[in-house]
Amino acid sequence: MPSGTSPLEGVRWVVLSDGARPTEDIYFLESAAPSMREQGAVIERFDTRRYRLPARMALRQLAGAHLLIVRSLGERWVRLLERHRARFGRIVYLIDDDLGAVTRTPGLPDAYVSRLSGLAARQPALLRLADEVVACCDALVTQLAREHANVSLLTPPLLSTPDDLSHFDEAAWSIGYHGTRAHRDDIAHLAPALSSVMTSHPDTRLEVMMGRHLPDALADIPNLTSPEALPWAEFQRYQATRHLQIGLAPLLDTPFNRGKSWIKFLDIAAMGGVGIYSRRAPFTEIVEHGVDGLLVGDDPREWQVAIEQLLSDRDATRAMAARAQEKSKRIGSVDACADFWVRRV
Repeated sequence: MPSGTSPLEGVRWVVLSDGARPTEDIYFLESAAPSMREQGAVIERFDTRRYRLPARMALRQLAGAHLLIVRSLGERWVRLLERHRARFGRIVYLIDDDLGAVTRTPGLPDAYVSRLSGLAARQPALLRLADEVVACCDALVTQLAREHANVSLLTPPLLSTPDDLSHFDEAAWSIGYHGTRAHRDDIAHLAPALSSVMTSHPDTRLEVMMGRHLPDALADIPNLTSPEALPWAEFQRYQATRHLQIGLAPLLDTPFNRGKSWIKFLDIAAMGGVGIYSRRAPFTEIVEHGVDGLLVGDDPREWQVAIEQLLSDRDATRAMAARAQEKSKRIGSVDACADFWVRRV
């Protein structure tokens, strides 16, 4: 190799996409890929769901590339990879949820359970194909290590760089929850706390991004808005411009929630807020209580006290937000994410 040549020069990675665009972007395409491209790597996204040409043409396009499978892959493509495994480089399977846990977790939407349990049924074939499995939290690493000999941890990177805290000067503060409908029970559990806080603080706004899926328990809370959940690209633009002072991250103890990463810490920091988090993994691994966030138990009264604390001492809350932003940059380093993938070559 000539002196000064990057070890990534000409190395080719292809994301075999089955539509999990947020996970693809967060853990690879918008975090690691830009740096890898600068070092000479060729990074592509191959949309398997829209590909209609003959298999031989797909094999020609993918020949020699390292393949990244994210969350799932259609059966047709799994069979193709199985039959022609020798034509490809390294195959890595990336997963950010305990797919099988949906059938053991009551209260999840039926359509969600049906979809993820279908993905779980195909997961063993992906594990057999993969040279390495990459998971987003320690709990998933431990679980998948029972099924695969080579499992690695990649915690979520921070795609945006938060640094503005001027919204703390606003008279009316905002409390926000931006979770999927798979977490309706988590936020509904806080209804008594949120109702009490919003009644006693009429100048405070509450946003729960669930739209038509808003839990009934929250429907009559004063000053609550519930915009519809946004497609991934639109949510990224929204998150980059929307600021809040307090973010909520409740996580009840369920089989599905035990496979979650601490990405909500990064999300709340990206919107300039201080988070209140359930006092359990994964948040207990990174949040320093009273320093860069608050950790509370499941009792809604604890959440009410925590919200009141942040609303009543604005200077302390702003200082916590600043420390949370600094920590998010450190633990969510995209350079560290890129280094992780460079080591896979």
